[in-house]
Amino acid sequence: MNTRVAATLTLVLLACFQIRLAAQEAPAAAAQVRKLEEKWTEAYKARDIDILSSLLTEDFVITVEDGNTYSKAGYITHSADPTVKVEVAELSDLHVRVRGGGNIAVVTGAYHEMGRSNGKPYEYHDRLTDVWVRVGNNWRVVASHYSIPAK
Repeated sequence: MNTRVAATLTLVLLACFQIRLAAQEAPAAAAQVRKLEEKWTEAYKARDIDILSSLLTEDFVITVEDGNTYSKAGYITHSADPTVKVEVAELSDLHVRVRGGGNIAVVTGAYHEMGRSNGKPYEYHDRLTDVWVRVGNNWRVVASHYSIPAK
């Protein structure tokens, strides 16, 4: 009987340790994902295709303001478009929530972009939701959604 009690207590203590460890890792993971969001925004503005490609999973999908969806290849093609010059790309009001045992992060926030497309000025004020997954020791974006807030 004492062996059974000792084994049960050991399992309970191990479970508590795992929960505490996961709780401590969540803020570090959230900070890492926040930095990657900023890196993604800067890479998009600078048209740094190598960085963009490294941040996206192969099955990445993005839904943009008009409801269209694009794959990783479509997003990369759009980002490389020489007729578009992004002058301002800013994130604000970011909230990062780490879930799934520390392997999934959901980011919500606001995005502001200004620039020129085919020589004509444009400006967007969007809300965003990005879903990041841990792939090995790295984080990658698997899905992104941008929408125009209701007025």
